[in-house]
Parts: sequence; structure tokens; C-alpha cells
Amino acid sequence: MELQEVAWRIWTRMIDDRSGNWGMNLQDWDWVPGVGLIAMQEYADSHRQEAVKAYLHKWAEQNGEKAFKAKTVNATAPFAIFPALAREDGGHNYRKVASRAAEWLVRDAPRTREDALEHTVTENASFPEQVWADTVFMAVLFLARTASLLEDRELAEQAQRQVVLHLRLLQDPVSGVLFHGWNCASRDHMSAARWTRANAWVAAGVPMILNETTRLVSLADELSVRYKALMEGLLRYQQVDGLWSTVMDRPEFYREVSGSAGIGYGYLKAMAGGWLPERAEYKMAAERALHAMLSYVSEDGTVAEVSGGTPVMESIEAYNQIPRIPTLYGQGLMLMLISEAIVQGIGNRSCRQ
Repeated sequence: MELQEVAWRIWTRMIDDRSGNWGMNLQDWDWVPGVGLIAMQEYADSHRQEAVKAYLHKWAEQNGEKAFKAKTVNATAPFAIFPALAREDGGHNYRKVASRAAEWLVRDAPRTREDALEHTVTENASFPEQVWADTVFMAVLFLARTASLLEDRELAEQAQRQVVLHLRLLQDPVSGVLFHGWNCASRDHMSAARWTRANAWVAAGVPMILNETTRLVSLADELSVRYKALMEGLLRYQQVDGLWSTVMDRPEFYREVSGSAGIGYGYLKAMAGGWLPERAEYKMAAERALHAMLSYVSEDGTVAEVSGGTPVMESIEAYNQIPRIPTLYGQGLMLMLISEAIVQGIGNRSCRQ
């Protein structure tokens, strides 16, 4: 099967009606559908998929009234498609909504004592003074895209600053990879899990953020150095089968497809944007991951072996107990990897092997 066909099946599976199914319910306003929508937009833009673009406009029209019912970091994710929608049809409403959400994020969203965005969620749970890697993709990406839309240098600087703060607080100075979270009150990484999907949110999100913000402000040196250290460190934890374990330094733990897809996408996207040097090792890591993950995509486009929603767990062993279920973020990260692989001409070679 050609990779274009695989991508199409993954997308059509995403828009199936799964109301009430947490992992696959697009008709919600939270991070799970938000990641799916971001991936759809990447797919539509890179492959001129007009049907996908039309779906995104329809989704925004049908679900827009839900936008400000829950003001949290996680619920910011769906806003990330609004800047592109505003450009496509000159829609002043999309522009205004994006501006309003960005204003809340910058002025009112809870911050830690280090001034990093505190990770907040729509569920009845609170994580005071906690910084999670997830925030970079769920909220900072939106901030960067809105900065580009509004040509707002201050927002662009805020976006890069949040990335730097998250990398500074989460990065292991020895390996270069990221811990899932940081507690600013207790000043520790809690369970200190080098969780693969946490690393994927940043690996994938940073080149997307830089593609937007560096139109307005220069790349922060610390951001560049730390991101390169992360991507170099991730190479050391890729398993022989091409994937990363759900906790990457625990090879006996199950392989996790969504995190592996996000990391693979990050390598390709960062090299394409010039944020990583063109190196054979990076390209090979992405291609190996893609080839390994194709076997986890069913005939109907369902992506398997995706870990469910995962807060910072109380122990490293607890990460291995998270059930694996179909999710929009698993579908989405896989769709992003496949789309970028096709653009760079490496996809169908992997598909046919």
C-alpha cells in the first residue's frame, strides 16, 4: 500500500463518529481532538487536501461555541488551527478568537514561580506548580502561530521563552532527553520518568514553533542548543526495532507508537526547517521509526499501541501499566510523520520494504 493511501485511511478513521469515546471523539474541545486537528491541518497544508481543509472549517463552525468553556493549557490545543483558518478565508472571527485566547494564555493562565506555564487540564484535577513537557505542544504552538498571524513580536518572544523555560526545567543534563515533569515547589522531577511521549511533544513542537516565531524574532541561542541536545540524546534510546519504549530508558517496557511517531516527525521537520543539521543518523532514525510503525496501522486506518492519557505518574513502573487504546493524538502524530516523510521523498521506500 502506498503511503498516500495509508495517510488517507488514518484521516478517515479520525473523522468517524465516535461520540462518547474519549480517545476518538472529535466533537469535544480539549487536547485529544486538538492534536488530531493540528495533524489534519499539517496533512492538508502539505498535500493540498481540500477535503481535509473543508472539514476543519466545518469543525470550527460546529464546535466554536465550546471554545472558552474551559480555560486550561490542555484546552488551548484546538485553537492552534484558527490562525490558518483566518488566513484562508479572511475570517475576522477566527482572528479575534485566536487573539482572545492568546491574551488569556499570556496574561491570565497560571504560572509557576519560574514563570513557566503551569500545566492545567479540563478534568477535575490540579497540578499546582507543575511543568509538563506536554504544554509545549498543547499551548505554546498555538501562541507561536497566533504571533505569526498577528505579526506580534511580543507573542513570538513569549512563545520562545516558554520553550526555553520548559527545556531548562525538564532536560536531563547528562542524556539530553526530557523528564516528563518538574515540580517547582519540591524542586524535583517527581517520578523522574524519561517518558517517550513527553519528549515527542517537544521534538515535534519545537520546529513547528520556530517556523512561526523566527519570522518575527531571532532564534534564542539557548533554545537551539538545548533542542539539538535533546534530538541527539533521543538517538541513543531508539530500540533495534526502530521504536522507543514508553519510558525510553526502560527497554523492557512496551513500545509506544504515538511518542515514536512524534520523535520521527521532529527529526524530519527540524531538518527541513534548518533547526537541525542534515545528518544521515537523524534521517535514518525517522525512517526506521516509520517503517516499524506501519505494521501498527490496521486496514481501516486505526493506529494501535498508543498509550492512553498519562499524567506524571507516581512511579516509573506505573507508566508501563497505562493501557493502549486508539486515540486521535496517536492517529494524528502518525499522520504527521507519514505526511512529512512523503514530502521529503522517503515514505514509499519505507512502505514497500
